[in-house]
Amino acid sequence: MAKQKFKTEVGRLLHLITHSLYSHPEVFLRELISNASDAIDRLKYLTLTNDEFKGFAFVPRIDISFDQKDKSWLTVADTGIGMNGEELAKNLGTIANSGTRQFVESLGDQNLEDTNLIGQFGVGFYSAFMVADNVEVISKKAGEEQAYKWLSDGKGSFSVEEATAERNGTTVRLFLSDRGKEYANRWQIESIVKKYSNHIPFPIYLHFEEVKSEGEGDKKKEKREQKVEQVNSASALWRRPKNELKDEDYNEFYRTISHDTEDPLHFVHTKAEGALEYTTLFYIPKKAPFDLFFVNYKPGVKLYVKRVFITDDEKELLPTYLRFIQGIIDSEDLPLNVSREMLQENQILQNIRNASIKKILGELDTISQNTPEKYEEFYEQFGVCLKEGVYQDFSNREALLELLRYKSTTEKGLTSLKGYKERMGGEQKAIYYITGGSEDKLRNSPLLETYKQRGLEVLIMDHEIDELVAPVIGRYKDVELKSVGRSGTAEDLKTDADKEKEKEINPLLKKIKKILGDEVKDVRASTRLSDSPSCIVADDNDPTIQMQHIFKALGQKDLPEVKPILEINPDHAIVKKLSGTEDKELTEDISRLLFEQALIVEGAELAQPAEFAKRLNRVIAKSL
Repeated sequence: MAKQKFKTEVGRLLHLITHSLYSHPEVFLRELISNASDAIDRLKYLTLTNDEFKGFAFVPRIDISFDQKDKSWLTVADTGIGMNGEELAKNLGTIANSGTRQFVESLGDQNLEDTNLIGQFGVGFYSAFMVADNVEVISKKAGEEQAYKWLSDGKGSFSVEEATAERNGTTVRLFLSDRGKEYANRWQIESIVKKYSNHIPFPIYLHFEEVKSEGEGDKKKEKREQKVEQVNSASALWRRPKNELKDEDYNEFYRTISHDTEDPLHFVHTKAEGALEYTTLFYIPKKAPFDLFFVNYKPGVKLYVKRVFITDDEKELLPTYLRFIQGIIDSEDLPLNVSREMLQENQILQNIRNASIKKILGELDTISQNTPEKYEEFYEQFGVCLKEGVYQDFSNREALLELLRYKSTTEKGLTSLKGYKERMGGEQKAIYYITGGSEDKLRNSPLLETYKQRGLEVLIMDHEIDELVAPVIGRYKDVELKSVGRSGTAEDLKTDADKEKEKEINPLLKKIKKILGDEVKDVRASTRLSDSPSCIVADDNDPTIQMQHIFKALGQKDLPEVKPILEINPDHAIVKKLSGTEDKELTEDISRLLFEQALIVEGAELAQPAEFAKRLNRVIAKSL
């Protein structure tokens, strides 16, 4: 018997499972059945597409049996593709998905009693250790003669050795812990299967012993009879007519494919007939999956051809920004032996993909109009993904723009671009927005002062992705989007009185520009300030400070130096007094402080913070 150690990530995961994840231990059965179904799916595919398996005796079934007397064990057996010794060690001893590794590392040693995580990160087999002291797996790969046994107590190591098995497939035997003994019960098993696995497309049989009494009085005897009962419907739910299905049916199926313990937020079931024949069943979860923003996220949509499972690992089925969607695509027109390379170029699948995108976006638009509270619940979880779509998907940009929502300086809750446009006054020339930090920081930005004073609405874009997406939007309908942090935007606000003040303050602007030199691109009179003495803005063609931070975070080096524009408020007391002073040192100190405080407000780092402190102290000393 060859003993091997689990990889580090598996060891940590098993520790978490056996010590923290107690909320829903019953999901161990859901996960084992799901794995069994996948194994049968893969063998079914081979028998239809691979000449070596064309004559293979394929009898799909999943069998559950248990120790009814002592409640010491429970088994889940399938007639699927099976595994050889090397595959047992690889599949049950490591976590191949780096996103899963990242997830496990992020969990640390926190207490997870109230979370529902098992199965959501692709390692559901290990949930067996929630209810078992030891787990034994005997597997025989289809087309091979030798079977193998994997055995572990989940405490750091496992062993793999040769074994015997009459048929291909995998049998998982759990040697139940005290907590697991409650599941060695016919009614418990049947209830769990119906709750989570009723729509697994292969029959699930439960083996149990039925005890009957015969005779009367002293002659009364117990008769034990072995029974086998199918406990699931074993039908492809998405192929059934919609009028035969209830919300409970859809919700059960969702839990089966998503491993979620909650019902979905929404689902849409479509059957297309005509030039293309296909069925789709898409679900929107209530909560974002843990790997939503991982590079190696797990796609949520499975591809079937004529009810034959093809793949659940194809990221091309839907665009990246719809990666939160769970569900099924089942085509009548694709070939069964379609390869991954063929999928990426196949026109049939491209047409199904395009139609599916429009269907999903249309459904979201309907939700946003008919049930706005439900849409806000969705948007809180997945709004960032739609913004990604605006950036990525030009052909569906108009539909995506209608789905965007933002906070506002004048409205409660979230507002749409359409809503903003309808509220615009006749003289307003653009949709104004502000980016570059938290909501609280943006709402208190000096850049908003004149807009607030004049009652002009500004959209608060407080997610870092807005910095990239807002410029891409450009226009909504016939109205331009303008950032209040751009130099040219203030031209909309300029009055004749502002132009006069600009002329009056021009000598001071030149003086400050000379003091600051090449630290700034320009020094100008501001029309956007009412309370603050100064602010910095970006030239219309330059990246903002926040955009520069994003570029650096993405690893872009050797970025060209971008200089901000300093704007001075002609009406502020400090500026007026500065215009009249003849003290050169004071003028230089205050000019630099006006610039440095504006940098600080925008979240920029000061090149020489110690010099800033000295200047501030000198000015304070003179004022005392």
